[in-house]
Amino acid sequence: MKQKLFLVICITCSLTLFAQKNNGIIGDSNWMNNWTNFKPITVEYPEANEVLPDVIDKNTTLVSSKTYQLTNRVYVTNNATLTIEPGTVIRGGIGDIDYCGTLIITKGAKLIAEGTEKAPIVFTSDKGATVRKPGNWGGIIILGNAPVNKIDKDDKHLLTDFNIDLAKASYGGDKPDDNSGILKYVRIEFGGKKINGSKEINALILAGVGKKTNLDHIQVSYSNGDGYHIVGGEVVMNNLISFRSDDDDFDFAEGTQATLTNSIAIRHPFSSGSGNSRCFEIDSYDKPENADLTKKLTNVTASNMTFVNIEENNQGLIREAIYLKENCKLSFTNSVVSGYAPFLLLGEKITLSPDNFSKIVLKNITLNRCKENLVSEEQSFNGKLKYWPDPEAMGFEITTTPIVDFFTSIDLKNNPDFRKKGNAILVNK
Repeated sequence: MKQKLFLVICITCSLTLFAQKNNGIIGDSNWMNNWTNFKPITVEYPEANEVLPDVIDKNTTLVSSKTYQLTNRVYVTNNATLTIEPGTVIRGGIGDIDYCGTLIITKGAKLIAEGTEKAPIVFTSDKGATVRKPGNWGGIIILGNAPVNKIDKDDKHLLTDFNIDLAKASYGGDKPDDNSGILKYVRIEFGGKKINGSKEINALILAGVGKKTNLDHIQVSYSNGDGYHIVGGEVVMNNLISFRSDDDDFDFAEGTQATLTNSIAIRHPFSSGSGNSRCFEIDSYDKPENADLTKKLTNVTASNMTFVNIEENNQGLIREAIYLKENCKLSFTNSVVSGYAPFLLLGEKITLSPDNFSKIVLKNITLNRCKENLVSEEQSFNGKLKYWPDPEAMGFEITTTPIVDFFTSIDLKNNPDFRKKGNAILVNK
């Protein structure tokens, strides 16, 4: 009897330990079912029958019985709330090359875009099926009152880069709990307009957004820039998808305090741009002289993330999964990274000191088909980096499994399920 009891206790402890080390996106069911679309180029969306005005300065509701056209800068101002009903479609285009369709939620205003699993809200291209492509329109810009660490300079200002009217729009303040509304069960497709060689509007820009803003179940697909560009603020984001972005999937800057859980970046070499495209790019400033160093520097806490390159022919077009610059903090845990060159690239100014390493927490990570773990832009550091992190001490699992065998299903034409095989029964609530 004692032996049986001991066996039961051992099995229970083993199962508990396994559950604690569950890596990558999780859930008792596939949370990407029903509301997502991984082949949006084929969808026949209804034609637009109402054009959004350039300024929305009073509470307004977009109804699902109509389809809306977004071809210019549309500003929600005057503390107004723009509410979008579940199932509504907004089709973006280009009025002219400098003023493509972009929805801008200004400080104090709110966007309530709360779709449902069966009726998501869709922002997409105004082009027809088969001919729409990345960069057909701009994107969504949400500006809040949460802190940023950037010193405003007109020639370096984020909004100046995007040709935004500074008389209507600014970002940043002293309210970390600021609330800019809800984005839930929302798809953003074919946005991210290139303005010129160095400037672009990204598919979803969150600048100075506070942590009471609800950001959950969002899919960004085929962005011609970043999928998610998060600038300062304090954001909590869950169940996010970045699919085939040209530039970074998630770009953090200007003192962002970000918490992400249960989210995925799916990259393909023929969607990645020729530049430095990563799943995470993390920096605190472009130059120290442009930052207010008395304010918080960028701090990203990410758990149960999955970063996957869906092409495995080793063509060398996929770079590192994460690029971390100096004076940033990163906690990256319980996650999966599959099919990248190095897992993490350190900026050349990150010296090999205990202080710098104390800012980086890596724990319980599965690295599948990655060429290297951790490398530095400063080549002379790489010999020593071979001994850090210690894969065993940090709970690293290093595998070379083909992705068809590694994930539950990689069938993007139907219902992909990028939970690691064996994770499907586990729940994280």
